[in-house]
Amino acid sequence: MVFIKVHQLAFLFGLLGNIVSFGVFLSPVPTFYGIYKKKSSKGFQSIPYICALASATLLLFYGIMKTHAYLIISINTFGCFIEITYLFLYIIYAPREARIFTLKLILICNIGGLGILILLVNLLIPKQHRVSTVGWVCAAYSLAVFASPLSVMRKVIRTKSVEYMPFLLSLSLTLNAVMWFFYGLLIEDKFIAMPNILGFLFGITQMILYMMYHDSKKTDLPKLTSTENQPTNETNLNEVAIVAVELSDARAENVEGSVRPMKTPNSTTTA
Repeated sequence: MVFIKVHQLAFLFGLLGNIVSFGVFLSPVPTFYGIYKKKSSKGFQSIPYICALASATLLLFYGIMKTHAYLIISINTFGCFIEITYLFLYIIYAPREARIFTLKLILICNIGGLGILILLVNLLIPKQHRVSTVGWVCAAYSLAVFASPLSVMRKVIRTKSVEYMPFLLSLSLTLNAVMWFFYGLLIEDKFIAMPNILGFLFGITQMILYMMYHDSKKTDLPKLTSTENQPTNETNLNEVAIVAVELSDARAENVEGSVRPMKTPNSTTTA
């Protein structure tokens, strides 16, 4: 009888987590291919990708501070690279106001925020507590991001339509949460395991809602003025896979490859 050691099982779940997260990170590629073809990013928001980059950089910083966290470092290094690529393409084809707004957010959140965190951790936190301090920051951010599916689930219930919640994306995010939960559990890392419990619960809830409403007739929300030529106010942050926290409902509308402006409902929600 073959027994698998705990560290081997942890490596297996971490490897599977890398594979699933890799696919989730690549899910917006059809969207950005469409932006490239149209030479315009009008109607799209950069905020989900800025948040995904912040998540990946935080987790990369955490992985570097830990010992032997190669699986955390590997996927979040790729996450940083792909999110920077998305933002670069967005900035190239964005209208002037959206471009300036995006650059300001990157400067404040991704460069300034991470820089201040690194500075404070190294100056104020004793060396033996630095990993746990950064771990709590990552866990808090991940929990906040995992709460964002509430907005898309509310939209599904209101409209009785799963247009903005593709089943395969919800399934992949649920699998992603499962893999990273068991990885964190097996290596006894609560900062990785804990947020993914919430991610798993929200993923299961999304799939249940999909089964309930996928055959229902769509109930349209009241239409507002077209947002094709103006910034939208809706920020959906459901596609952040932890570890790798990857953002889902903001991208879900375009995951099948067609590029169209994001629709703005009556009430806007941010994570």
